Amino acid sequence: MAFSEVSPNILKNKQHYEILDGLRGVAAVSVVVFHFMEFVYPNYADNFIAHSYLAVDFFFCLSGFVLAYAYDNRIAEMGIATFFKLRLIRLQPLVVIGAILGLLTFVFDPFSDLYAKYGLWETVKMFFSSCFMIPYPLVQERYFNLFHLNPPTWSLFWEYVANVFYAFLLYKLNNKILWILTLVAAVILCFVAFDANYVGVGWSGDSFFGGGARVFYSFLAGMLVYRFNWIIKSRLGFVSLSVLLVAAFVVPFIKEYNWFIDAFIVVVYFPFLVALGAGAELLPGFKKICKLSGDISYPLYMVHYPFLWVFYSYIEKYKPDMTFMNICSVIGLVALLIFSYLMMQFVDVPIRKFLLNKMKRS
Repeated sequence: MAFSEVSPNILKNKQHYEILDGLRGVAAVSVVVFHFMEFVYPNYADNFIAHSYLAVDFFFCLSGFVLAYAYDNRIAEMGIATFFKLRLIRLQPLVVIGAILGLLTFVFDPFSDLYAKYGLWETVKMFFSSCFMIPYPLVQERYFNLFHLNPPTWSLFWEYVANVFYAFLLYKLNNKILWILTLVAAVILCFVAFDANYVGVGWSGDSFFGGGARVFYSFLAGMLVYRFNWIIKSRLGFVSLSVLLVAAFVVPFIKEYNWFIDAFIVVVYFPFLVALGAGAELLPGFKKICKLSGDISYPLYMVHYPFLWVFYSYIEKYKPDMTFMNICSVIGLVALLIFSYLMMQFVDVPIRKFLLNKMKRS
């Protein structure tokens, strides 16, 4: 997953797009709901939020917009080393925290014997691969994820790749070259979508390079929205834009046309939503909601999946009925929201503050 929140100090003299923060939270919640529904309704045609895997592409687009907005005119002055330190402080603590949670749920999952099957050494390798962002697809029984202990880490891997390219190359490009690259990336993404019949690739060992196609287009598209000031002023607010975002996720899954639907949403609709979100009006009553939504989005994304593996193990072992699984999904979503907030407040934020203070002192 790509998350593009930057240090408040970086943005202190610039406008802050609060509605975009809020939409990031809406997308993160949609991803969690989708992951629950994947286990309950394995057939995407039965899944009411079947296109929420596209939330990752929305995150990548947001990331391109926000990083260009925050750093295009500053990165040369601050230096590449400082840029990478800030990005690592923002993203890496929860990468490690997610890996630790994944390790604990893998070892102590009461409904699965996968740890006994793979053993200590393979488990240690999976843990360090997650911590250090080294893809290590291993567990065939569980979809062959690049990072089995915490599968969403795959999108952070590609976010880091995008950040490296941004720091060394992309911010220097003139707008004409950026346009050309974005068009090339759109063609590549459409080809990937056609070949796989959907855009939801890149997370598994057998679709690794699809993740590159996804971040390649969406990150560049977000940069274009900023560079060309495609800010659409309107009276739309957080609620209206949240509805428009969720509408993309609840489009029915139609197998015959799904590649085209996915490609259209990612190539056209998401950059349009970012442009709308950047120009929309935020009513005072929604400021705190958008801030909380944005703040909790990354923790929620990075800590939810290890617990879903336990839920999936339970389903595999006991095969409960649909009603029970749906009730568990609702309760699980609420519990994960609370847990994510606590992790943010008492673990992630203190760690990042400590690291930022240490960076300033040095």
